Amino acid sequence: MSEPTHSPDDLWPSVTRLHAWLEADQPYGGQEGLLLRMLKLQEEVGEVAQAVIGATGQNPRKGTTHTWDDVQSELCDVVITALVALRTLTPDARAVFEAHLAGVTARSLGPRRG
Repeated sequence: MSEPTHSPDDLWPSVTRLHAWLEADQPYGGQEGLLLRMLKLQEEVGEVAQAVIGATGQNPRKGTTHTWDDVQSELCDVVITALVALRTLTPDARAVFEAHLAGVTARSLGPRRG
């Protein structure tokens, strides 16, 4: 397996570049464009479901049509789409995400009660 060509430090600059690229060539702007960007996330999640169904052969008419590598790829698309959608809502997407992740981590991995 080859080494990744990008480091984790490339994540937010890449999100910023993808956001700028989408903003430069979007047919709908304003509130409509914002809502459509959020709906794109649902489309990507649906593609994860389709890949899982295809990887498990759950559709008897189609059989096995995907691999677990396809599922991984689709999950990556969900993450990228979500981060670009967050960047669409705020130029401080990195800070918002890091603060939220810290909160979820503390809630989930913090001291157990009861």
